[in-house]
Amino acid sequence: MKRHVDEDLHDAEFRECDLTGARLIGVVMRDAVIDGLVSNLVVNGVEVSEYVEAELDRRHPVRVLIRSADLADLREAARRLRAGWTATIERIRRAPGIERRSVNDEWSAAQTMRHLVFVHDSWFRRCCLGSTSQFTPMGIGPTVEPYREAHGLDLSLDPSLDEIANVRDAQAAELEAWLDKVTTAQLTAPAPVPDDDVWPPYARGRSVRQCLGTVLTETFEHHSFCTRDLDLIETAG
Repeated sequence: MKRHVDEDLHDAEFRECDLTGARLIGVVMRDAVIDGLVSNLVVNGVEVSEYVEAELDRRHPVRVLIRSADLADLREAARRLRAGWTATIERIRRAPGIERRSVNDEWSAAQTMRHLVFVHDSWFRRCCLGSTSQFTPMGIGPTVEPYREAHGLDLSLDPSLDEIANVRDAQAAELEAWLDKVTTAQLTAPAPVPDDDVWPPYARGRSVRQCLGTVLTETFEHHSFCTRDLDLIETAG
């Protein structure tokens, strides 16, 4: 265990770090931001995760739909997520070029949408449908090898906003059409992940519902990240 004692960590940034079991004792923490997979977080003796999750559900009711086992709720979740992204794309169109700007070393809006192209190809087409087709070339996947630029991905591409938006809209329509026909029994079945070394390797053993949950959650979370950063960019001018 690495210990930091009497150190000045003012403005420190921990990015993509595993802080499981971390203990911050006697610290001064003002104007701090924690953004990530947070659970069982105790602040001054109070477990705050449930409060945070309840507030997030209040602000974003689609989160409750995403977690539901009811097909009608899942269909509504997909519809709302698509509508949210459609509105955000229209917002981007009103400020040409903003889709390629980024803040705080985060992905730009264009990169975020390209990542969701990859999420759909990998977690929906491969894991829910069992497809072995190549990924859409414009997609952006994990940075680790051998998955970084494999199975059809081409990171040299620089697609326009319209090209990205058209692909994402077609993917959203594909997902909604599938949800209109899928049954509860099909959702609870094991995911038909092809037996090959293509992302995501850790999906095997999950159910179709769990893989669908990843698609919906990623679509929601990355929309939140995107709108957050657009707000920051517009505020900065």
